[in-house]
Amino acid sequence: MPTDERVAWLALVPIGLTGGFYLLPASTQQHPVLQFVPQFAAYGVLFIWWKANTDVLPALGLSRGNMKQGVGWGIGTGCILGVVNSTVILWVVPALGGDVLFLAGTPHARMPLFVMIPWFTVLIAIAVELNFRGFLLGRLEYCCCRWLPVTGTRGLRLSSIVAMLASALVFAFDPFMVMTFRDLHWIAVWDGLIWAGLFLWRRNLVAVIAAHAIEVMILYLSVKTALA
Repeated sequence: MPTDERVAWLALVPIGLTGGFYLLPASTQQHPVLQFVPQFAAYGVLFIWWKANTDVLPALGLSRGNMKQGVGWGIGTGCILGVVNSTVILWVVPALGGDVLFLAGTPHARMPLFVMIPWFTVLIAIAVELNFRGFLLGRLEYCCCRWLPVTGTRGLRLSSIVAMLASALVFAFDPFMVMTFRDLHWIAVWDGLIWAGLFLWRRNLVAVIAAHAIEVMILYLSVKTALA
């Protein structure tokens, strides 16, 4: 971990805004603009952090020469998650009495196939992973490493575990995620943990972007076909 990173604490801003969103009245939470405030703030503080530091690309997991390796790991991870989550959504949840029919009305499902795949899916993956894994997770790990400099079994830092858990929960409870996918937003918890683990293991944001994009493509095609 770098020892001189500046203003890494700014990652706490979107976390605080995410928590604050759930203190609003239920009727106010339905406003689309308010649902995106934490993400807008995250990109704003990411820009401030970017300007305050040097050599930021490696800190975001975007070192040169890691694209080919990242794509390979990402495709494999994305395929596994896509199949598992499609099974959970289309078979397990309905078997337990859960409602998944509402998914046909989500913005993702209403988007035309030729727009969603691959263009919009890849764009979403880049934006979301740059925010939640490259910036948020990386800065949380940096801050926790300074506050919790404890090494666990097999060299796994307590700081890394805390950062993984925190980033996965913030991702799963992103206001837009919760308002759009309702109870299914809990699936994003294990997605967030797996993507966080992949990022910390490989230090490669391309791998996580590829995993996210492939998984969303599989989910989109599976759900759209099943609910057509």
